[in-house]
Amino acid sequence: MSEKETFWLGIDCGGTYLKAGLYNRQGEEYCIERQSLHTLSPQPGYAERDMSSLWRHCADTIARLLDRAGVSGCQVQGVGISAQGKGLFLLDKKDTPLGNAMLSSDRRALDIVRRWQQDGIPEKLYPHTRQTLWTGHPASLLRWVKENEPARYQRIGCVMMAHDYLRWCLTGVKGCEESNISESNLYNMTSGQYDPQLTHWLDISEIDDALPPIVGSATICGEITAQAAALTGLAAGTPVVGGLFDVVSTAICAGLHDEHTLNAVMGTWAVTSGIAHGIRKNEPHPYVYGRYVNDGQYIVHEASPTSSGNLEWLTTQWGNISFTEINQLVASLPKAGSDLFFLPFLYGSNAGLDMTAGFYGMQALHTRAHLLQAVYEGVVFSHMTHLTRMLERFTDVDALRVTGGPTQSEVWMQMLADVSGIAIELPQVEETGCSGAALAALVGTGIYRDFRQAQQVIKHQMRTLTPDMTAHAAYQRKYQRYQLLIAALQGFHAQIKEQNV
Repeated sequence: MSEKETFWLGIDCGGTYLKAGLYNRQGEEYCIERQSLHTLSPQPGYAERDMSSLWRHCADTIARLLDRAGVSGCQVQGVGISAQGKGLFLLDKKDTPLGNAMLSSDRRALDIVRRWQQDGIPEKLYPHTRQTLWTGHPASLLRWVKENEPARYQRIGCVMMAHDYLRWCLTGVKGCEESNISESNLYNMTSGQYDPQLTHWLDISEIDDALPPIVGSATICGEITAQAAALTGLAAGTPVVGGLFDVVSTAICAGLHDEHTLNAVMGTWAVTSGIAHGIRKNEPHPYVYGRYVNDGQYIVHEASPTSSGNLEWLTTQWGNISFTEINQLVASLPKAGSDLFFLPFLYGSNAGLDMTAGFYGMQALHTRAHLLQAVYEGVVFSHMTHLTRMLERFTDVDALRVTGGPTQSEVWMQMLADVSGIAIELPQVEETGCSGAALAALVGTGIYRDFRQAQQVIKHQMRTLTPDMTAHAAYQRKYQRYQLLIAALQGFHAQIKEQNV
């Protein structure tokens, strides 16, 4: 490799891994490095991350990547970061991490969200924010800190999310990137700015002065500092762009640019996204909107933390079982042949705040293979909740492109095709978060005029799976029973609430 060859670095901070990748100016992957991340759960419902440890992991991953690739820091022309959205990363007034970060899967603010729902706050906010109110939103977590840790709340100096924090560690410059902060309930979707009226309604107005400037995805926000250069091996002065909410990264890599294609993301979160050219009124569901990377466009999605994170948790409890073995076990059983159900609500639900995870219909005849098949089915059924709603909004869809770890499973992807009855397209991109982040850096450093031009030039190969319509009929019968089970459990929780009044 020539020492004159240049690269762009994409960093992806997800729920379970931090990844870094090097890409050339054609967007082609050169090398990837990964490190697992530890989620702290000191109490039920808590999902935290040690901020200082996260930065050390990030710096070490970059250093290991450059070393393994044989690339010097001066060959890297720009840096972008993609990260899991929402959650809360706080600095104090002396720019020191203020306790652990709280992740988007954190549920400690559940009672607060329930109160807000009873008081009609979500309906009040939605016309301005185009967001639902979720326990893992920065707004919900800030209110929880105010009520439960008032001394900590008084010390807040800066409010950020994951990639904002890592960008600050790299550059020393504070900012909130627009595709992410636009989905915080602190941002007015019409004005494109923070809105003090929102924090007033949420009773967290004290943090208004702690909100850093909003920055664009491809805007150069700062440069690698000498301190960060010493830790990472990058060259001081290397430009760093705003970056991307990871859902936006995957949408870009999936080639989304109009209303004819949807993207399903399978990770900790089940997300179905589409691209809109404006904000509609009187829609069939309260869809979540966010700023997309192209002027005048929005990313629209349905989402819940109900996807493959459930499988990761289960296999962790079981011990050492490989993804290959899991797929072999699931494939060994007839499709939709079991009466066993799994509700994939370990980290949250799309069927009500009170719903939790569990198996139903288990008998002594069921084996490990049946349990794993039920998890696969439950995750797909949960995705179908969002896909069905999105198809009411995007009525001319001709493709569903799927990204995330489960795309490595032919069995799981065929199940999604069979359940949905839609052809599944799989973009051949190993790490969509890293790739999207690097693309933002390519745009920001002027290699491409904008994201539209970059998408036209950088096109990823697609692999297509078509549905087995015989299996589709069988899965539809089981999916209907899944929905009946959900409805019955919703009735159970409603009765429990009545008894507790």
